[in-house]
This record gives sequence, structure tokens and C-alpha cells, in this order.
Amino acid sequence: MYLLVGLGNPGAKYEKNRHNVGFMVLDRLIEDLKPTPIFKKEFKGELYKSQDILLLKPSTFMNLSGQSVLAVKNFYKIPLEHIVVVHDDLDLALGALRFKRGGGSGGHNGLKSIDSLVGSDYLRVRFGIGRPKRKEQVVAYVLSDFGAQELECIEPILQKAAEAALALSRESLEKVRARYSQKGSECKEM
Repeated sequence: MYLLVGLGNPGAKYEKNRHNVGFMVLDRLIEDLKPTPIFKKEFKGELYKSQDILLLKPSTFMNLSGQSVLAVKNFYKIPLEHIVVVHDDLDLALGALRFKRGGGSGGHNGLKSIDSLVGSDYLRVRFGIGRPKRKEQVVAYVLSDFGAQELECIEPILQKAAEAALALSRESLEKVRARYSQKGSECKEM
């Protein structure tokens, strides 16, 4: 069994935030797979099951995402190497896709939370959101909505990221990297 986790913040006011790109990707998978919802308060999130795939959108807010991941991981006895986390990445250009196993959090509070509670050796789908010009703008930037042109540009990339996350449950990291990685140059100058 694989657990695919999309990181974001719950609630309508965050729906189109850059920080919610993980939720946006998971929403594509939920739409495509038509999974069965699983209602269990202890999971602290929206959980769905489709055959041997679990899809999780933590409802704990970003900084506590690890609580939800830990609860689902422990209940279903999912090994760390079978967890795939989809998240926004400031260090990648808007629309870039990269894949890796393990590594640091890069200052991402959702990843910090997961790392501290379950470890860091899980698979990652890194979705580029670009970076603001000044460091002090980071919090406001990640919690700001994508612009209309940006949303239009990333729409097909959200679908590609969803397909890649699912592929990581079936294929090697190297194969997924070769097929789905992209630089994000399509969305420059937005």
C-alpha cells in the first residue's frame, strides 16, 4: 500500500494559495481515481482509498501535517519508503517539477513536521512556485493566491504532477524523474 499526501491548508480562503499546490495535485487524483472516502477523526485529514493507494489531505494546517501523516502511516502500517509527499517548493521556478527521496525540509514547515514525526526518507514531488524577490516576503508570498495567468499556466502541470505521484507507487524514482521532470520555463515572466 502507498500513501500519497498533498500538503496545504484547509479552508476556502487558502484554496488557490501557492502553499496549497499539494492539495491541488491531490484533488486531480481524487477526481481521476474516484476513491472511496474514509472517515476517521483520528486521521486529522481527508483520507481516500483506491485499491492499494491512500490519498491524504491533512486538515491540521501546514505546520502540523506530520500528525495526520503519522496517524495514517501507523494505522495502515505503511513503510516510510511507500509515502509520497506532494508539496510546493520556493527553490524551483513556477511550474517546475522535481522528484527525490529524503533530504532536508528547505524551511518548509509541512515537511519539517513530517520529518520530525515519521522521518525524512519518503518520496517527494516538488512543485515549483518560484520565490519572491526579498526573503521577508516569503510568508506572504506562499500564502498568496496564484494569479489568473499563473493558474492557467500550471493547470496542465498539476495534472502531470498527479500522474507522477501515482507513478511513484508503481515505478522507480529514476523512471519517474526521466518522464515527468520539467524546468518550469513555460510559466516564466508571469
